[in-house]
Amino acid sequence: MGLKLAILGFGDEGQSAYRYFKAQGAEITVFDEAAKPKYTVPSDVKLVTGADAFENLMGFDKVLRGSPAIRPDRFETDGERTSITKEFFRLCPTKKIIGVTATKGKGTITTLVRDILQAAGLQAHLAGNVGVPALDILDEIGQEDVAVLELSSFQLWDMEESPHIAVVGMIEPEHLEVHKDFAEYVGAKANIAKFQTAEDMVIYHPTNTHSAAIAAQSAGQKIRYNSPEGAMVQGDAIVIDGQRIVATSEVGIPGAHNLDNICAAITAAWQYTQDVAAIATAVRAFKGLEHRLQFVREVGEVSYYNDSISTTVGSVIAAIQAFEPAHEILIIGGSYSKGVDFAALADCIAEKKPKQVLFVGPIGEEIAALATARGYHGEVYNKWQMAEIVKRAAELAKPGDKVILSPATASFGDFANYKDRGNQFKAAVEKL
Repeated sequence: MGLKLAILGFGDEGQSAYRYFKAQGAEITVFDEAAKPKYTVPSDVKLVTGADAFENLMGFDKVLRGSPAIRPDRFETDGERTSITKEFFRLCPTKKIIGVTATKGKGTITTLVRDILQAAGLQAHLAGNVGVPALDILDEIGQEDVAVLELSSFQLWDMEESPHIAVVGMIEPEHLEVHKDFAEYVGAKANIAKFQTAEDMVIYHPTNTHSAAIAAQSAGQKIRYNSPEGAMVQGDAIVIDGQRIVATSEVGIPGAHNLDNICAAITAAWQYTQDVAAIATAVRAFKGLEHRLQFVREVGEVSYYNDSISTTVGSVIAAIQAFEPAHEILIIGGSYSKGVDFAALADCIAEKKPKQVLFVGPIGEEIAALATARGYHGEVYNKWQMAEIVKRAAELAKPGDKVILSPATASFGDFANYKDRGNQFKAAVEKL
């Protein structure tokens, strides 16, 4: 008798689970609480839909969260509760797993770790929240390879195993529309280190108290990045173990937060390679990820940056601090809040005084009111009309200025996703 598998939701991870377990001969049923899901399931899969769909989960060997944002406590079952991430850790042929979590920056760190290892000639594989479901790379991994995983709070939520090397970046409130509070969000993140042994290692942010609290739960070696314990910025260079890796002027991505991210990546990769030339080559070649403070083009000596993935207060503050605020024109806002307090962002705007901020939508109006109360006055637009907003930013900009889309909000209700928002921004910039 084959495995009886229930998949809750049929997003990217649910579809990956279907492909993997179908090849093992599993009998698969997909459950979705929507009356009419937007996807089509394969003909060999049973589909159960409706508001009470999760009330019928008895009699399965495994129940897998195919959409990671489904709370683990949303359902009852007499089978094993699992996820793509849990199955990957169970099945992965190598124990050389580097897991990376953070509120923002984890994609940058994860990708750069992979790039460094590959530049040094190692077989390194990238998967997880970065866009490739972990089970999709399982067949490619050898026993001596390194798997590098970007892990969100949703993917870590019900984990009972931690990676050999855990990297914990800056942690700040996010996803509070799903997590019941910030403590639960941090608790989910903490599973990246909680189950480590003395043979493992956690590499964590040098000043963030939440990252430190997560690291404290590890039984392994603890290293702060961008400190003398790991790779750090020293003068005009990034160094590790007394060795100069690269000049900060050679780094291809802007912002002090990205120097932090690069130090995190080098510290993690250093555990597997000390090839300084290869590390330097990878760092110089890395130009960042799409929609993450991504340079779009220069028009009339004005530079345009797409930071559409910026959905938190901290990520917008990092964007403001990446350049000279007096030459920044920021586009902030949207229609959907993740339950976040924007006071710290308003404080930063009032303190740094960007040249101009274009506040968009109800959330933009909320942030604008907070900034106005602190003495900063921007322009408010009641909804996204990307071409008009970009045109207005261009009118305000002078040679040497930077126009930055850094919304501080999710894209829901305005765009298909953050990629759609970023692509619309880039399209509008291309038309200038």
